[in-house]
Amino acid sequence: MNTRLQSVPPAAGQTAQAGRVQILPLRLANVLAAVTAVACLANLLVPDLLSGTAVMNGSARGTSLVALVVAVPLLAVCSWRAHLGSTHALVITTGATAYLLYNSVLFLFATPFNQAFLLYVAMLGLAAWSLVGLSLALWSRVDELATDVPRWVAGYVWLVVALNAIAWLARVIPATLDEDPTAWLADTGLTTNPVITQDLALWLPLMAWLGWGVWTSRPSPVALAAAGLVFWVVESLGIAADQWWGHQADPSSAWASWEAVPMFLSLALVALLPTLRLFQAIPDGLDDHADQRRGGRHGR
Repeated sequence: MNTRLQSVPPAAGQTAQAGRVQILPLRLANVLAAVTAVACLANLLVPDLLSGTAVMNGSARGTSLVALVVAVPLLAVCSWRAHLGSTHALVITTGATAYLLYNSVLFLFATPFNQAFLLYVAMLGLAAWSLVGLSLALWSRVDELATDVPRWVAGYVWLVVALNAIAWLARVIPATLDEDPTAWLADTGLTTNPVITQDLALWLPLMAWLGWGVWTSRPSPVALAAAGLVFWVVESLGIAADQWWGHQADPSSAWASWEAVPMFLSLALVALLPTLRLFQAIPDGLDDHADQRRGGRHGR
């Protein structure tokens, strides 16, 4: 009796409900792509929308350009592929969503309040909730690796984490000991730095932990680490763009430099190497999923 009960397929309603739960984060990612496109077009095209300092306005426009021409198309294409069953596409969707979450915080807290505020809020909410769902889906989907992950990839992750932490602490610690702690932010118009806040509190500790998952070749952390590396690749492109645009807006500012542009473009290329290596270790699953769908339609 118990064996017969185990062999009974789930009811159609239960299957449909499970499918809706699985695709909800992807649908949120699609809405995120649309909202991001509108917000970034506003940043780029609406005169006087951005009312911060010249260098920060330029940086925001550079970030908007990369979000519009890189992150939004990645979400649009890869969320569709992920819905078809591609684990690699789900990784890219998760990484692009993380990038937009990161930069929605900057639009909200590094940009003076403006008419696009609710668009920025929508970006933040959609990115946060879709990232939670996408990360859980990715964690549960990858339960084995196609190949072993070389430990140099974990070393690369830890090196980037360490260098970022050192660079930020080298600015923050002297500032906290200065008689005027906000003096180093004078050219930005900011009261604090949301980039450093996010990195030190959230993203760097998270990537350090995922680096341990790569070191020990644990499948689910490897998949999330791959998404984190996708985030880093797109963010490196974004920094190159915001540095170029910020320098064009205010060549005298210390917060944007032309020399940083080729450096971050190079870092994006370098980051592709460990990213692709992790993708090689993660089974994609799209072909198997397609075979199952064909069998479901024709295999009676």
